Amino acid sequence: MTLLDPQLQVFFAVAQHKSMHAAAKAIHLTQTAVTQRIRTLEARLRTTLFIRTHHGVLLTSEGEALLRYCHASQELEGHTLANIHGAGIESTVRLCISGPTSIMASRIIPNCSQLMKKYPNLLMTFNVNDSAQRITSLQTGVSHFVIIEPQHIFKEMQVKPIKAENYVLVGTSSWETRDLKEILQTERIIDFDESDPMTLNYLKYYDLLKHIRSERHFVNINESLLSLFIDGYGFGVLSTELCQPYLNRKELILLNSGLSYENKLVLAWYTRTEQPSYFSDVIDLIV
Repeated sequence: MTLLDPQLQVFFAVAQHKSMHAAAKAIHLTQTAVTQRIRTLEARLRTTLFIRTHHGVLLTSEGEALLRYCHASQELEGHTLANIHGAGIESTVRLCISGPTSIMASRIIPNCSQLMKKYPNLLMTFNVNDSAQRITSLQTGVSHFVIIEPQHIFKEMQVKPIKAENYVLVGTSSWETRDLKEILQTERIIDFDESDPMTLNYLKYYDLLKHIRSERHFVNINESLLSLFIDGYGFGVLSTELCQPYLNRKELILLNSGLSYENKLVLAWYTRTEQPSYFSDVIDLIV
């Protein structure tokens, strides 16, 4: 493979073989085609590149300058192609994956972190983002992959359905004997931030919105969110993957009889004609 302009490829062949006929044979063109391309190149550059003699062709000083350029271009091309084909192994490349807190913590980071060993120069950015607007990070090129609900994707994106997250309503274990309706009417919802709709989606799904206090608390760090739940400052939803250890330790309890809400997710990215191996690996690893 060469990245040289086709006319420069012909020029380089003629300079190497010092003959239009020999160059034509080497690059599988007719001698007429070679001659025409050299004349076109000379017209573009407004200079003479070769002096024709009975023994072949000789480079002019301008032709010698162009030959030096071709040699330098080939050397740079070699480095460039090596970097392209060895991206993540021989050359440094950054990859960004954006997704909501729970799935990033439970699946994406544990699964994809192994790529950092396979590709020593692959720099990973795990962008934890619970906003439904995180799709914009893919559209603007900030992220290469995004985990999103199917309704937010656009036609030109490639998608892969992945395992859905199941959300459950939780509260502190000290509420075990309290009635659900009374909890909803008395306590506050705690969510990640104002754009986080998951608790409201859950309550709407089970026709419980009519019982709640509309104003919510917000905390955008998982550990703090869990701490507030455990200490009884409010209730909300968590993915089953995230809250299971706290349920096992009886620090949290399931509300609403443990009924869950399924949140369907897809992995989205923009099509690449030729995908680097590390890019394909990400698609395979996220399930």
